[in-house]
Formats: sequence, structure tokens, C-alpha cells
Amino acid sequence: MASITLKSVRKVFGDSTVAVNDVSLEIDSGEFVVFVGPSGCGKSTLLRMIAGLEAISQGQISIGGRVINNVPARDRDVAMVFQNYALYPHMSVRENIGFALEQRGMPRVEIDQRVSEVARILDLSALMNRRPKQLSGGQRQRVAMGRAIVRHPQAFLLDEPLSNLDAKLRVQMRAELGRLHSRLGVTTIHVTHDQIEAMTLGHRVAVFSRGTLQQYAPPDTIYHEPVNVFVAGFVGSPAMNFLQGALNDGGSTISVGKCKIPVSGRAALSNSGADDQVLVGIRPEHLRWRPAGAADASVIPATVELVERLEPESYVVVAPVDPAVVVRSADEYVRNDGEAEPDLAQADARVITLRVGADNIPKRGDLVDIMIDPDRIHLFDAVTGAKISWRSGPIAAWSLRYAGDA
Repeated sequence: MASITLKSVRKVFGDSTVAVNDVSLEIDSGEFVVFVGPSGCGKSTLLRMIAGLEAISQGQISIGGRVINNVPARDRDVAMVFQNYALYPHMSVRENIGFALEQRGMPRVEIDQRVSEVARILDLSALMNRRPKQLSGGQRQRVAMGRAIVRHPQAFLLDEPLSNLDAKLRVQMRAELGRLHSRLGVTTIHVTHDQIEAMTLGHRVAVFSRGTLQQYAPPDTIYHEPVNVFVAGFVGSPAMNFLQGALNDGGSTISVGKCKIPVSGRAALSNSGADDQVLVGIRPEHLRWRPAGAADASVIPATVELVERLEPESYVVVAPVDPAVVVRSADEYVRNDGEAEPDLAQADARVITLRVGADNIPKRGDLVDIMIDPDRIHLFDAVTGAKISWRSGPIAAWSLRYAGDA
């Protein structure tokens, strides 16, 4: 196993499409890192560059301290597992697993020993004489993993290996991947668009959007301390709610429509005036509801539009009654550096989602009051989408600091 270092790695295709934009990160020896992001964000292209299957346009890639920019894929000592398994249909499980070792001219006795050990680890011993068409999807994926493991590489590169499996099998294979890494301790990069895979498997998670690395941190940091609106909206299900707000009362409260959220208990926010725009982010599990009551400036009146019962919890979707309450979307902030900023005037009214216990569910059409816990909110710049860091004690005028700033 070995460390992997990327320095200012960039990939530009012939039509000037920037697939990977100046990515720098370090992966420790033995670490399990997940690249996650929506389709087309560059994560698989970056993995292929590490594997040597795609040439880099700029930057430097090192494995185990050795720069491998110009090293052929076969000499990088990494093993890649693909989404489509890529098994040889005319070979048995035993032959598929041992094929790469045979190509290297390894002695038959050593090949047999390695293949048998891998089969035992992956619970494939009873299937060794079968061919791929006789295997289930999960069994085929284990064979593909076995073909990578048997080589004893410095690193495993996994390109969405679970995406072709059904939901139940994906959960099982996800657990197997975690156990396998704990046992082998080989440096692993796992590419996926599934945030659940990312959050449950990764020691650290790299979140990408349009070829740009947005945040690289442990899963709990990604969830609780997202650096911008895109990361906050992408990680978490249901997604974080974003409400357009304004600082007022000297920065001690934030108004969302007619609702006033006190923030002086955590950190008074002071800026240039009474109408400074912010985005108030609040996760669905941090919102509460009650039956509509008398006018109250601490709540957002809303109408229940949809209830999804998932047992033992439910998702409740509500539409604010106050037209001044503007709900924003994280999609407005999916951009590359240098692209136009989102147009606040184009923000459409959207719904708010709550996650509640199955024994505490309103009915569709009910009028309810939505309650926001000030200690659970995240604040973002309304124009750039960057996280506004909270500090203990009052913040002096113009001293708002954005997460991600040096």
C-alpha cells in the first residue's frame, strides 16, 4: 500500500471541455477515500488518470512518492475495478481471478495459493468452477474484486462498482467492501454518485462539482460543516433547505419573510447595513412543526403539500404561506470558478422539507407553523454560496469570514 498525491491536476479534452480543474489532494497510505459528486463532475476521469488510462493535461500524480505522470498503466501497480465487472465470459471464476498472475508468468503453485486465499476471503470457494453467466450480480462483483486483490497492488481504484446492483445487494456489498478494507488495509479510492456509500465507507470524502474539488474532509465534517451551498445541498437526504434571509437589528437577528431568527445567543452578526442578504440553511431533521396558531414572528406559517411515510420516520413537504419567504435551491450554485453568479431575482418559491417521527405527522392540507432552531442553522453568502463561519462572541463590522478562505 502507498500514499497517493495529486498536485494541480487538470484534464482538458480536445473540444476544450474542462473535465478536471486544478485538483490537489493527498491520500494517506492505507486510507479509504471516496470521490463523490453528480454525474459528469469529473470523478471517474480523475480516477482513470490515476490509473494511467487517461493522460493528464497538467499537474502531477504520485504514488508512493514516485511521480507517475509518464508511467504506463501496467507499471503503476494499481488494480482497478469497473462498474461493468469486465469478466471474461469463457473463463471460470478461478481462471478470471488468476488471469493477471498468469500473464505475469508467476509460478502455478503461487497462483493457486493466491487464488485460493482470495476465494476464501470473498466467500467464492464454492463457485470457482462456474462461469460469469452462472453468477448473480453480487457474485460477479466479488469476482471482479478478487481479480484486483490477488495482484497485491499498492492501491485499489474502484469506479462505481456497486451501481449495477439492486438496493438490497448494494447494502450487502457496501458492508463487504468496508470489512475487506479493514482486513487488507490497502489504499483505496472509491468513485460513486451515491452519498450513502461515500458517508459510510470513506475515511475522507472528496466532493466534486463540474470538475472542481469542493471539499475534502471526513464524512462527519462534510455533513456538519459544509464549506458551501453545493456541498450542503448534495450531502444529506432529504437535502438541506435554503431560505433567503436578511441580517437586521444590528446583526442580532435574521429575517426570513416575517419570521425573525435570533442569533445573538451564538454570535451576533454585524455587517454593512440592515438588509445584508444571507442564505439560511437548515436540515430537514432540524425543523419542527406544530398546528397553526396565533401570529408569531418566530415561526413560518405553511401548508402541508405532501407526506411520505417511510417508517419509522416520515418526510413532510410544506409550502410557506408568506410570499416573502423565498426558498432557494443548491442547484443555483453549481458552477465553475469564473462563471456568472446566481441571479437573486430569478429565485423561485419552493417547498420546505421536514423529517419527522412516524408518530408525529400532520395531514396533507393542514396549516402548520414551522419552527427553526437558531443553534442548528448554517449561514451562507447569498451571492457566492460560501459558508459564513460562526465565531464565539460578536463579530465586528465587515469581519465575516468565509469557510474556504485562506
